[in-house]
Amino acid sequence: MTYRMSYRIQGLDPAPFAPLFALDDEALSARNARRVIATADRGFPCRVSLEDARAGEELVLLHHLSHDVATPYRSAYAIYVRRGAARTIWRDQTPPVFEGRPLAMRAFGADGMLRTARLAPPGEADAAIRDLFADAGIAYIDAHNAAYGCFAARIERDASEGAEP
Repeated sequence: MTYRMSYRIQGLDPAPFAPLFALDDEALSARNARRVIATADRGFPCRVSLEDARAGEELVLLHHLSHDVATPYRSAYAIYVRRGAARTIWRDQTPPVFEGRPLAMRAFGADGMLRTARLAPPGEADAAIRDLFADAGIAYIDAHNAAYGCFAARIERDASEGAEP
């Protein structure tokens, strides 16, 4: 019998972001957010769908607390969310928003403390995730775009992970 490590990457819940699209630009600005229209099919990564917005799609750029822990590693940065985006879940594969981007993988213990980190060049995110999760002390991984530093997604061990014949 072999042990198969499984992981899950889930987009952010769209519900907290939906009301932002009803706000005018002044109200968004008061919340340190901005309405953005994608000018290309790449470069506007939605953190709900885990896909890049297409040119012409409306997004909100806002400050997001991605690692809400009572440790020195509490983290927040800007993210994009697309109007009407549906939350996606990816199991044992990386989402489209990871493709072609170098990623910084920050691996945390259950206590929210950083245990290790790794850079994953484009196309190598899956291998980096599996390698990091080989350490049983890693509870979850936060992926960030290496260049801009923005939060990309949370990666967790999949509850369905287990032994295979």
